[in-house]
Amino acid sequence: MGAATFGTEWGWGAERDEARKLFDRYVERGGNFIDTAVTYTNGSSERLLGEFTRDSRESLVLATKYSTMRRPGDPNSGGSHRKNLFASVEASLRQLNTDYIDLLYLHMWDSTTPVEEILRGMDDLVRQGKVLYVAISNAPAWQVSRMQTVADLRGWSPLVALQIEYSLIQRTGERELIPMAREMGLGVVPYSPMGGGVLTGKYSRDDLTGKVTGSEESSRKSHNQALGWVTERNLAVADTVGEVAKELGRTSAQVALAWTLRNPDVTAPIIGARTLTQLEDNLGALEVDFTASQLARLDEAGAVDPGYPHAYLASDLARVQIQGDLKIEARG
Repeated sequence: MGAATFGTEWGWGAERDEARKLFDRYVERGGNFIDTAVTYTNGSSERLLGEFTRDSRESLVLATKYSTMRRPGDPNSGGSHRKNLFASVEASLRQLNTDYIDLLYLHMWDSTTPVEEILRGMDDLVRQGKVLYVAISNAPAWQVSRMQTVADLRGWSPLVALQIEYSLIQRTGERELIPMAREMGLGVVPYSPMGGGVLTGKYSRDDLTGKVTGSEESSRKSHNQALGWVTERNLAVADTVGEVAKELGRTSAQVALAWTLRNPDVTAPIIGARTLTQLEDNLGALEVDFTASQLARLDEAGAVDPGYPHAYLASDLARVQIQGDLKIEARG
């Protein structure tokens, strides 16, 4: 469960009482993995979780992140460097009202801090017992694989999870990031599995150029437009999701989430509900079953070009150059 919606400091989200209902219902349904970050809703997300988890801390896995700037204008409060790493973890421990963090992500790659500095700092925190496991988000695949190799050679705590944006409208992670995670033993934890709400069907062609103002919902729409999520291509994918949802008697949100869940490389997609109704709807994705043709339509609608060298290596030309006309047969 994503807790970026806990608090309204960003112009949308859930007030304390609604956030409490979301948390309680998620736990009642058997949920135990909660995702936040030190700067989500200016710290309110972690503070609310610190209050809500007081009586069930040992039963929950709390994941948080560091590297986003905690104090605007202060370079020491942002980035991947050791100073910010330790200060951010201490801030998260205070806000979460806990003695340890189950899973700590590097939130965003800063292209500045040496990987050895990051990994050594993370390992120090694990050895101190303040962090149990370390992970990474929003980083190039080659840097993640490099870090995993360095950690293995140095005997430092390995990365155990990779958080990426992944949905039917954002599948570029299938080129490098997801295959890398599979090979290197990282669990994939996708955020925005509904494409920032685009796949729920709430957007229309009017949103391609129109400006929306004045409400909490329109504030979130403007945010998604600025991120470039509202495009003709993405709306076409959403149309296909809506068609399949209608055939199944489900909601578009459930279909989008269920598609992500079917990927064997995905450990757990992050859902970010703002209301109890949304959360209940999202949890309904666990009961969605696709026909083969429906799944094929969804895959085709959101497919991305694998790019070089993947498309070339998968081609018949490459296969013939490597194997000729030889075929491998399994014999019992």
